[in-house]
Amino acid sequence: MTPELFAGLFAFAAVSAWTPGPNNTILMASGLAHGFRRTLPMILGVVIGFPMMIAIVGLGLGRIFETVPQLYTIMKYAGAAYMLWLAYKIASAKPATADNGSEAKPLTFLQGVAFQWINPKGWIMALTALSAYTLPAAYSLGVMVVSLTFLAVGVTSSCGWTLFGTGLRQLLTDPRWFRLVNVGLALALVASLVPMLRH
Repeated sequence: MTPELFAGLFAFAAVSAWTPGPNNTILMASGLAHGFRRTLPMILGVVIGFPMMIAIVGLGLGRIFETVPQLYTIMKYAGAAYMLWLAYKIASAKPATADNGSEAKPLTFLQGVAFQWINPKGWIMALTALSAYTLPAAYSLGVMVVSLTFLAVGVTSSCGWTLFGTGLRQLLTDPRWFRLVNVGLALALVASLVPMLRH
């Protein structure tokens, strides 16, 4: 990979990882509801899961979707249903207190990894990066470089969005404001489904 191509890849990864989307919305909501430490397993799931998805798709799974396009459609609608359920959980979440803190649970590491496979923004990012920033002459190496670049950028964006939610947690001590922000985050998550479901 040439330095110019890598610079383009890094810029694309940074911008796409930091802009709002399902991962960032859920991380922010989890930081708001549970704090940074309790969200750490999900952060690791996102940070590791997305580059792993890029590598798996880049090194062969993409051909399965070409052969059986119905599989992509099934995943798309199953993913949309799961994201609607997550939006409901975000909208109905209550601030963690001594009374309810043990009941509220953030997503686990494995749920964070699995979520990458139904994240419409993630699929667009992965397919765009693989098609635009890999070269046929060294394709496998290019897939690894793309994966590792998103791993590095993902650490900063995932932690940043979670810390933003954690910071809001300190400000939103009034349950009414907490609820208002969570409903806004849930609506943002639902809105992120629109481009996926239109295609």
